[in-house]
Amino acid sequence: MTALAATGAARTAYAALTRRAPGGAALWERRNHRGETLTLLEGPAAAIGATVAAGCAPGVPGRWRAASALAAVAGAGFGTYDDLAGSTDRRGFKGHLGALAKGEVTSGGVKIVGLGAAGLAAGVLVQRHPVDRVLAAVVVAGTANLINLFDLRPGRAAKAVLIAGTPGLVRGGAAAALAAAPVGAAAALLPEDLGEKAMLGDAGANALGAALGVALAAGASRTGLLTKAAVLVGLTAASERVSFTKVIAGNRALNTIDMLGRRPVAAANAGSATQAGAGSVPGSAAGTASASTTDAEADAGSDAESASGSAASAGSGSVVDAGAATKADAGAATEAGTGSKPAREAGAAITDSGAVADAGVVPGQSSVEGPVASA
Repeated sequence: MTALAATGAARTAYAALTRRAPGGAALWERRNHRGETLTLLEGPAAAIGATVAAGCAPGVPGRWRAASALAAVAGAGFGTYDDLAGSTDRRGFKGHLGALAKGEVTSGGVKIVGLGAAGLAAGVLVQRHPVDRVLAAVVVAGTANLINLFDLRPGRAAKAVLIAGTPGLVRGGAAAALAAAPVGAAAALLPEDLGEKAMLGDAGANALGAALGVALAAGASRTGLLTKAAVLVGLTAASERVSFTKVIAGNRALNTIDMLGRRPVAAANAGSATQAGAGSVPGSAAGTASASTTDAEADAGSDAESASGSAASAGSGSVVDAGAATKADAGAATEAGTGSKPAREAGAAITDSGAVADAGVVPGQSSVEGPVASA
């Protein structure tokens, strides 16, 4: 029942938002690695779906419903701020917290503080003991951040919500009804995400993750909270050093799930970029690599082209001038004279300075911009 409500609300919200986008459609548009325009409005629509469904979930205590709605709204709010006003100057928890320690306020730092506060407020609503409330806050904020870290390829974050939330649905109970809200909202907009027509962005990933975190924390025992918090903290710490994208690409089962429903690789080849007068590089069938070596350094914002023009679109794809071309892994990119520019489809990672770095070949990335701070 709750999942159906979330699905209906998310679809309705998406239709309304795309018909009349707040601030104009251009504000929410980004270009992906194929040079195609997509919208970030999937995120707010998913958040609305999860919030509405959680607010009317049957058989759920009022405090729990309020906690889920609060977490989803906070995730969407701070995520939208980071989507529209975020910068790439600082990345990961270390970068943002380091900036805050020096008195520098970053969009990611604001999001860390905001999600932490929202997580604590939600924890107070779903737990009784002070220690359990703090642990619940870690679970809520940690889940919001983790889902956002997965939003680097089409459909990946939504699939993560479905995989993490489905076991709770099977167990049943009030917490299951809460989990059904983000699961239903994620499923409702998955086709647009997989079709690369839209993306969750920070707004959607943080909102769905926070709502899922409330479901995981609501009524859980202290042992359960400790276990969940430890796993989330461990994965977040690992993301500072390890690329989840490379791990997924290197595991057959995970890669199969990751590619399920995605557009054919052949479509990526057709969208390979060619810049007139500067040589061309054919797109690799293997897709693209993340612009950062770790997932803490690249969140949903790394999938979208920023308004500042950090990436340039040319023809039907996107390329970045890096001076002399650097060959990508396994010959994914081919030099075509000193002016040749490896395309994202060739498996090259584009750094903030525009230089091309070897990042291995992994499944196709949903868009072109350089990394944006993760929080």
